Amino acid sequence: MSHLVVARSVEDTRLVGARLAPLLRAGDLLVLSGDLGAGKTTFTQGLAGALGVRGEVTSPTFVISRVHPSLTDGPALVHVDAYRLAESAELDDLDLDAYLDEAVTVVEWGNGLAEALAEDRLEIEIRRAHGDEQGEERSLRLTPVGERWAAEDLSDLGT
Repeated sequence: MSHLVVARSVEDTRLVGARLAPLLRAGDLLVLSGDLGAGKTTFTQGLAGALGVRGEVTSPTFVISRVHPSLTDGPALVHVDAYRLAESAELDDLDLDAYLDEAVTVVEWGNGLAEALAEDRLEIEIRRAHGDEQGEERSLRLTPVGERWAAEDLSDLGT
């Protein structure tokens, strides 16, 4: 069952990521989708801050992936931008399997490519709200896939 969360500002989008972070553990895969500028990296910044990882989280469009080691005893964050990848074989070439079990992996633009990485994943679609004059309001649809996410309560992530 999907959960819809509304973020009324850029900071609220970060806050949704930060509120999700305590539910995450090593081996979790998040697949983010949404239009250009929808807030995928902003969401990941909030997640990274709450996970306590090293390094500034920016869009990895040109480097394709970045590993952010943990500054605490938590998992590292692997941040991937699959925008320029044409097929899942190119995603396989990144050797993400080496990190999947020990890190939280976030794949932006991963819809249709990243599903093969793990049976259990959290799919997050981020959309700009229609009619929002300032352009900051977003809707985030979180769809749990697999046994790992079946029992997680995602209803309390709203701002």
